[in-house]
Amino acid sequence: QVQFVESGGGLVQPGGSLTLSCAVPANIFGEYRVNWYRTPPGQQREWIGGISRAGDPNYTGSLKGRATISTDNAKTTLYLQMSHVQSEDTGVYYCGISSLQSWGPGTQVTVSS
Repeated sequence: QVQFVESGGGLVQPGGSLTLSCAVPANIFGEYRVNWYRTPPGQQREWIGGISRAGDPNYTGSLKGRATISTDNAKTTLYLQMSHVQSEDTGVYYCGISSLQSWGPGTQVTVSS
């Protein structure tokens, strides 16, 4: 079982920005794209985007332009930055690899004034 650990969630003002981090096991990027997902309240988990070791991120269409996925040089931390957040961005955010059915415990993001 691959272990991921997300952090950085909390309360964010509408129109603000957020940065989430995910601790990624060493060398996982050598074999897989690692992704960000979120589960809005009462909805199913949805894919936000992912990135490979080569650093070529891709995003779901609805968040393209507001979301940025990156890694640190050591490829052991995955980041998600989102700008101009709205209430619809509230949810539990996860990093992981769906083909392995492996995600972290998630971090809660609440967008509210």
